[in-house]
Amino acid sequence: MKGKADTSKKDEGRLRAGGGAGKRKKAAASGKPKRPPSAFFVFMSEFRQEYQAQHPGNKSVAAVSKAAGEKWRAMSEQEKQPYVDQAGQKKQDYEKTKANFDKKESTSSKKAKTEDEDGSKSEVDDEDDEENDDDE
Repeated sequence: MKGKADTSKKDEGRLRAGGGAGKRKKAAASGKPKRPPSAFFVFMSEFRQEYQAQHPGNKSVAAVSKAAGEKWRAMSEQEKQPYVDQAGQKKQDYEKTKANFDKKESTSSKKAKTEDEDGSKSEVDDEDDEENDDDE
């Protein structure tokens, strides 16, 4: 019995240490632009719709992924080219968006630094002042 309790504590620690979902939420909440899809993922989005239309009863993600991978490997470079072009366009759009995002981030951090340097009091100082007012 004691051994089982120890393993459950270990498993809980592993789950907490991973924290993958929390990282994704932070990136989305910050407004940071999402990375562009590769040519294969552009192909996958189109292929997934076709596959679902042909196989409406199949709900398996693994089956769709396996079929898409097989088809992608069987395609020639000329057949893949439209997807490569779309991925390149999405990457260019991402680069522009990311540059704008980085520019906004750098200007907002500069504003925060200048506001702190202009002699304004910190929150800690404000709390001390409030305590002194209460004493009087």
